[in-house]
Amino acid sequence: MQQENGNIKHETHGVMVWDRFIRAFHWTLAAGFVTAFVSGELGADTLHVWTGYLLCVLLALRLYWGFRGSEYARFKSFFFSPGETLAYVRGMLAGQPQHYFGHNPAGALMVFTMLGLLILIFLSGLLTLAAIDYEGPLLFLANRVSDAASYAFRDLHQFLPILGLILVLLHLIGVVAGSIQHKENLVRAMLTGKKKPNTPSIPTK
Repeated sequence: MQQENGNIKHETHGVMVWDRFIRAFHWTLAAGFVTAFVSGELGADTLHVWTGYLLCVLLALRLYWGFRGSEYARFKSFFFSPGETLAYVRGMLAGQPQHYFGHNPAGALMVFTMLGLLILIFLSGLLTLAAIDYEGPLLFLANRVSDAASYAFRDLHQFLPILGLILVLLHLIGVVAGSIQHKENLVRAMLTGKKKPNTPSIPTK
């Protein structure tokens, strides 16, 4: 049996929500973030820099896909008003959150926060590379940055990943809570791309 909801067909075996790029982005970003963090802590500079370049390209592709990608990958599909976000959080705390096939308001807020943080991490890393190590695509800025600013960029680049780890922890807590409250395996959904079709849901905008 099939049911139409927007442009998506709901079938008994699941609703395709996350396309291949989104799934590849999610898991590659997770692996890349861990690699960059550990290599930075261990002083494996070459690995750290090249992993950073890879992540910069990955982020750029995700930003592009947020405007040109599939329905649930587009930013407009999970851009919610503050009121709708607060209503979802209240429902979540009460144990009865509204189900969304794509990102729910809390998840959307986390996505935008993490993307913004990643931009700051990569930008501060590239500025550090240019101003202190005299390398990288922003090398043309090296002589325009003071020593104080150079080390401020470095300190910021070392601090921001700590915030990233906190966001990752909150994300994992949200995944566990969402899986329990919505009675669906969100980790499996990010592997297969499919979600349960039989849960009352908010359709894509």
